[in-house]
Amino acid sequence: MRVIAGKYGKHRLKAVPGNNTRPTTDKIKESLFNIIGPYFDEDTRVLDFYAGSGALGIEAISRGAAEVYGFEKNRQAIATIKENVAAVGIEDQYTLKAGDNRKAIGQLRLEKPDLQFDLVFLDPPYKGQQLVDVIESFLADNWIAADGRLVCELSKEDVLPEAFGPLQVVKDVTYGITRLVIYRMEEEV
Repeated sequence: MRVIAGKYGKHRLKAVPGNNTRPTTDKIKESLFNIIGPYFDEDTRVLDFYAGSGALGIEAISRGAAEVYGFEKNRQAIATIKENVAAVGIEDQYTLKAGDNRKAIGQLRLEKPDLQFDLVFLDPPYKGQQLVDVIESFLADNWIAADGRLVCELSKEDVLPEAFGPLQVVKDVTYGITRLVIYRMEEEV
């Protein structure tokens, strides 16, 4: 596993030991970033809600994002994120929130009432995922910026709605067993 492009391109990243997480392959990660735009401006804020090894957030920073908030509850994954962030040297741009994701994001809203994200990654474990609930709560709590994008990585059999109010599907692609559904905030008509 590695950083694909940008400032930290080709930097090796550690995977989370064991079978509790499913890392995004380099091929899918490269395709994903080609779809959403290969590089970001210095104002881009990213939320990686199921951070795993931290690879998606680290890739976003490497491609110019200002900061990433990574959420993770698995202890091995938390340790891996810390190692990967330190190895790349981006501790000042990557904020790790450990513990129950829903509680942690509620706490973040109390700490930063006006924070919004330009890019949101939702890559939960395939089993037992509750993406619809998570997306609806993100919209209700105003986490997604006006023209923000939300990227869901899920099993190819899983189904998501074409829209969540102003959040509309702009791309839906399948790679083997993995499906990427990309939403963008659009003005409601």
